[in-house]
Amino acid sequence: MARFTLRTIGNAPDEAKPRLEAAEKNNGFLPNLVRLLANAPVALETYQTVSAINGRASLGLAEREAVQITAAVTHGCGFCVAGHSAIADKKAKLDKTVIDALRDKTSVPDAKLDAVARFTEAVIASRGSVSDEELAAFKAAGFDDQAALEVVLGVSLATLCNFANNLGQPELNPQLAVYEWKGAETSATEQ
Repeated sequence: MARFTLRTIGNAPDEAKPRLEAAEKNNGFLPNLVRLLANAPVALETYQTVSAINGRASLGLAEREAVQITAAVTHGCGFCVAGHSAIADKKAKLDKTVIDALRDKTSVPDAKLDAVARFTEAVIASRGSVSDEELAAFKAAGFDDQAALEVVLGVSLATLCNFANNLGQPELNPQLAVYEWKGAETSATEQ
């Protein structure tokens, strides 16, 4: 049961209504995260604005989703693990073994995505104060300063979503049920 009202287009604050309409059109349904954030129109605006900016990053979609899934798992946000697993599967076309490894925080069978996941974990654990070795390992995988800062951008986006979901506890949308995550012991292929 959600702790906060999950807004609809009909009962959302006026400032949030156009954003909810756009989210529903874009997704084909209204994600409960967006409905939750609509309680604070500036939080919803921040989420959508930062999401659009993150989408323009030099990191590819698969790399950005590796950041999002890793952050969501680290922050214990089942809603975001499910949502980003869906994107990783349907849009980024990542193999199930890759998605499962990201969800389980185990070695990813793609070296670049594994480097992104490990660097994301390091950024979160150290609050950005990664070691020289962690930064060097990320760069050795083919990434540069821009990509490192874009991981921080992705973590900042994930933090907003993960913490809002953890606070508000919205139900998982039925459209995401196949990607439900209950912890590291659950993998996408077991669904």
